[in-house]
Amino acid sequence: MVSQKITIKNPSGLHARPASILAQAAGKCSSNVIIVYGEKRIQVKSILNIMAAAIKCGTEVELQCTGETEEEDLKTLVTLIESGLGE
Repeated sequence: MVSQKITIKNPSGLHARPASILAQAAGKCSSNVIIVYGEKRIQVKSILNIMAAAIKCGTEVELQCTGETEEEDLKTLVTLIESGLGE
């Protein structure tokens, strides 16, 4: 398992559009991808799980990847989140 802490930069947090982009990107990863947010462990491949977590702008979360391509999947998803997920 590899992980990295990252701060959500989207002004409205992870609402429908950025959650959709993140879930689609995670779906292409062969690793199991989880966001740790407080006590919650969120499956990133599910847009509904991401939206239900109600992660707001400025929140620090931990992104964890476990699997054969975990390092490259983590790098891809961290870059996507840092870029603002299309916003």
